[in-house]
Amino acid sequence: MAVSDWNEFVAQTDERMAAVRKGIPEVAKGFGSLAKAATAPGALDAKTKELIALAIGITARCDGCLAYHARAAARLGANRDEILEVIGVSVYMGGGPSMIYGAEALAAFDGLKDND
Repeated sequence: MAVSDWNEFVAQTDERMAAVRKGIPEVAKGFGSLAKAATAPGALDAKTKELIALAIGITARCDGCLAYHARAAARLGANRDEILEVIGVSVYMGGGPSMIYGAEALAAFDGLKDND
């Protein structure tokens, strides 16, 4: 899927995810706790963890992952060159489909980095 307005995509996805959280609140609570624990600074800082999550989103071809992790990486100070290197590693690990989703990830980063 090629998203043209990443902010609108995030808003739409937020609405859909709210319905899921309402329908399965205990699962959503557990997932939220997992996300918080997994992204907390430790041996790796939070920005590095978001860059890893973005790479996984690229190789898994997950549009929502691209949006949320590109935005989080930007909020944590990632720059465009770092995103491009993440795309490079993702292409190495995931081939042609990762090249396509890498382009989507870059568009997501560019579209979301200044919208806080």
